[in-house]
Amino acid sequence: MAFDGLTIKALVRELQENLADGYIKKIAQPEKEELLLTVKAGRENRRLLISANASLPLLYLTDENKTAPMTAPNFCMLLRKHIGGGRIAAVEQIGNERVVRFTVEHRNELGDRAVKYLYVEIMGKHSNIIFCDENDLILDGIKHISFSTSSVREILPGRDYFIPAQEGKSDPYEETTEGFVAGMQNAHTKILSALLSRYTGISKTTANEIACRADVDADASTDSLFLSQASNADALEKRSEPSNAGFADNDKVHALANAFFSLLAAVQNGTETPCIACEPDTHAPIDFAPYRLSIYEDKELSEEPGISKVLASYYGNRNRYQNIHQKSTDLRKLVATMLERNQKKLHIQQKQMDDTKKMERFKTYGTLLQIYPQEVTPQAKEVTLTDFETEKEVRIPLDPQLNAIDNAKRYFERYAKLKRTRDALSELLLETETAVTHLASIQNALSLAENEADLAEIRRELYESGYIRKRSTKKGQKQEKSHPLHYVTEDGFHIYVGKNNYQNDELTFKLATGNDWWFHAKQIPGSHVIVRTEGRELPDEHFVTCAQIAGYYSQGRESDKLEIDYVEKKQVKKPSGAVPGFVVYYTNYSMTVKPVLPDNVSLVE
Repeated sequence: MAFDGLTIKALVRELQENLADGYIKKIAQPEKEELLLTVKAGRENRRLLISANASLPLLYLTDENKTAPMTAPNFCMLLRKHIGGGRIAAVEQIGNERVVRFTVEHRNELGDRAVKYLYVEIMGKHSNIIFCDENDLILDGIKHISFSTSSVREILPGRDYFIPAQEGKSDPYEETTEGFVAGMQNAHTKILSALLSRYTGISKTTANEIACRADVDADASTDSLFLSQASNADALEKRSEPSNAGFADNDKVHALANAFFSLLAAVQNGTETPCIACEPDTHAPIDFAPYRLSIYEDKELSEEPGISKVLASYYGNRNRYQNIHQKSTDLRKLVATMLERNQKKLHIQQKQMDDTKKMERFKTYGTLLQIYPQEVTPQAKEVTLTDFETEKEVRIPLDPQLNAIDNAKRYFERYAKLKRTRDALSELLLETETAVTHLASIQNALSLAENEADLAEIRRELYESGYIRKRSTKKGQKQEKSHPLHYVTEDGFHIYVGKNNYQNDELTFKLATGNDWWFHAKQIPGSHVIVRTEGRELPDEHFVTCAQIAGYYSQGRESDKLEIDYVEKKQVKKPSGAVPGFVVYYTNYSMTVKPVLPDNVSLVE
């Protein structure tokens, strides 16, 4: 979720509470389009991070300090000159726009009281930090925008500051129930589109949340809001001109209106707790909001005491996962290329192996021609002979230029060639099938990698398997150790999940004891899942839990149903010379489950 008007409203309330009447002690510009203000409010120093970076515009309170350049940029020097030591008199949101205005009182060169405004616009690639005087005349901006760049407005010293109007949109906080209902009735579009097009500061996440709380489909037409449960399709056609009459009898539109106004009020009053939605397994951040995200109830939701904490956590974690994804790009591309290459090779080898199935027929042809050469007439193109073993007639194509014995020799030669091909292919097929399975398991491990240590183990496996050259490391550099995922059930059973093949081997053959249970998705790449019994009998529901986890951490994760094998660990063996993660077992149980991360387990950090 990008910053929307509701996020800004919650943030402004938090900034007003923490920074109002505070004095600006320090102004730094660590990056080209970023400011870090240190504000003394009461007895505490608080840092405010402001970024107008097009790819990641930000505004929140932070504990992190950043090193400023030795020579301050001109914009930073201008701010220091005018508002260094100034008092933050107010922090305001303009309408429900993604614009925050800091009112700063200070003393000018004559010692008289003066006012300056610092505008922070969080608008994606159009984000900016703009410094104005008391008449909203632009003194400077961290980005200069001329008419050659934008035909809407210029951000240059001496120009008047204004916010471009969004045509057709209004401030949702100025809306009435009657206006909302009438607007939905006249929209004739999707509910999601109607909310986005009518109101400023409403994002897709907020629009979907409003629809979810009203228990309506955001992708349904606004016309459906005015069909009562007893209505049919003809009711819509018979509806008269818009009128407030009868609205009170319509549950859907009023449920949507109630959800709309309730959410706005909750954010404005601070009665909802800011929230982050993450993937349950990797904790990768998905979305954030200044309210509880009901649309992500199937995900991992974590609440924070303030919106700044949410923003710092969300963007910090997102950057971490993006960095890992970026760092693994070369590995993912390499593995995908090698896997595709081996799959094509396997297809060709399997086709060649299918061709060798003809060899027994050629042997039969040769044998019959040797036994019954007198049955072959000169220059015949075929002959039909009786197979003495099956007592069936066999039609044999012939080369008319050869006699029966020479035709027999030719068939024996073709038989011998196909036999040699089959013998050679049997070994090659096994090698290629092993490579495909191994590379697919590495590909699955890359999807589970959470940090540099996980990637380092995957690189080591690729190197030791001969797929890549060894990567040089700095002398004395300490490598962080990668660890398997560790879950605990509500009644204390410990479940371990390998994130790569080395961890799979470690869990199965070092951590697990003979009576522990082992789970794995049937015949597809995935994690080894071990549940420690510690001498206790595993309850039936935990077999299902572990099977679901094994399915979730496999390449069959997106399947509706997946077959899972499970067996006591003592039945699992590793063949001599087998690749990491490869095991065999000759007796097992199986169950079919939906691959999900169960609610009755907790991740141990």
